[in-house]
Amino acid sequence: MCARTVDPGMFFTYTYKADQPLKPMFHSHSHYEVYFFHSGVCNYLIGDRIYVLAPGDLILMNGMTLHCAKIDPAVPYVRSMVHFEPGALQPLLPAHPQLPIFQPFQELGNYRLRLGGADREEVEHILRRMHEFEQRGDAVGAYRCQLAFADLLCLIYEHCLQPMQDRSDQPVEKERTVQQIISYLEAHYTEDLHLEQLQQDLHLSKYYVSKLFKEVTGVTIFDFVYQRRINQARIEFLLDPKLPVTEVCFKVGFKHLAHFSRVFKQQVGETPERYKRSLAGT
Repeated sequence: MCARTVDPGMFFTYTYKADQPLKPMFHSHSHYEVYFFHSGVCNYLIGDRIYVLAPGDLILMNGMTLHCAKIDPAVPYVRSMVHFEPGALQPLLPAHPQLPIFQPFQELGNYRLRLGGADREEVEHILRRMHEFEQRGDAVGAYRCQLAFADLLCLIYEHCLQPMQDRSDQPVEKERTVQQIISYLEAHYTEDLHLEQLQQDLHLSKYYVSKLFKEVTGVTIFDFVYQRRINQARIEFLLDPKLPVTEVCFKVGFKHLAHFSRVFKQQVGETPERYKRSLAGT
């Protein structure tokens, strides 16, 4: 790991090509993270999303969202990670307000970049140089390690310009309201939800909520809830394939096993029982 900066409150650590196996465990932290996947078999779970990783994938994380790596222990799992607070790097950066390199973490939150060819080679080159500087074990090496990482952040910023533009094209007020709805659904998706309840808790007309949500996301509120429940069910099965289907059904918010099985098959393409067997390799 790279040493901390002089100010103990300025957090910056670097781990290069870690290959030790690990048990799946959800965790979160208050700092940003850059994660690069070198090789292995890994499903990376971030909140309600499952990323099936390929070598060259780079993930930005704001840290606060619960995340967990589910790996195949039979295959070497190699990854590099940087955990940092922006304040640790700010003194190293030129005063260019037109290049806000932390913006992707602030606007995209958690985001995967799928890199290949020259882009992947450039990232791997920077990570290798960071490791070489860190290995020196002196103050100059630690400083140059962080300078190299600042270069990596510039590269990440460049690759995120289009995704950030796509996001900013949406009407700000509508996006903010839908994000409020999504946050509410995320907190209550396992409960017996009704539009009247959303209307009461969010102080918005249920008709307005339904129309706006479909307009911005392309799906209905209950389609979203069902997708969230099924995603969570997949996460539960990934973490423990031995869990009974009935237990997972009720845990994620379905009242009836038949309904759960039907929606699961619609979204995943196979029944929960078959999905479990595929995870167990049987």
